[in-house]
Amino acid sequence: VISTFVTVIDYFMHAYIPVLYKNLDVFVPLIVVNCIILGRAEGFASKHNPWEAILDGIGSGLGFILAIFLIGSFREILGSGTFFGFPVFGHAFTKIPVLFFVLPPGGFLVIAFLMVLMNMYKQRREHA
Repeated sequence: VISTFVTVIDYFMHAYIPVLYKNLDVFVPLIVVNCIILGRAEGFASKHNPWEAILDGIGSGLGFILAIFLIGSFREILGSGTFFGFPVFGHAFTKIPVLFFVLPPGGFLVIAFLMVLMNMYKQRREHA
């Protein structure tokens, strides 16, 4: 519901208030992400004691950081051939970036690849 409302507002601003749309740019869609994170935290905290909610928040935050780090690392290594600015595959690779991984479709592909790895890991744990 919230994501639909935010998307409609985003399209409205793009059509009728282009100056504001240009200034807000990526921040309007971040409202949806914020609502997802806060909604999940509120849902957990309403059914558990404060200590469990704090630990859940810390765990969720660390998990989110790990996910963002992994996705960003894969995209940087595959897209530009560097990791924290240092060449991984030699200087020749850094001169010819693979733009697909730098653009949004590359991010989706990296997320899909990480999900495949995660599912393979879960299946091996279940069968062991």
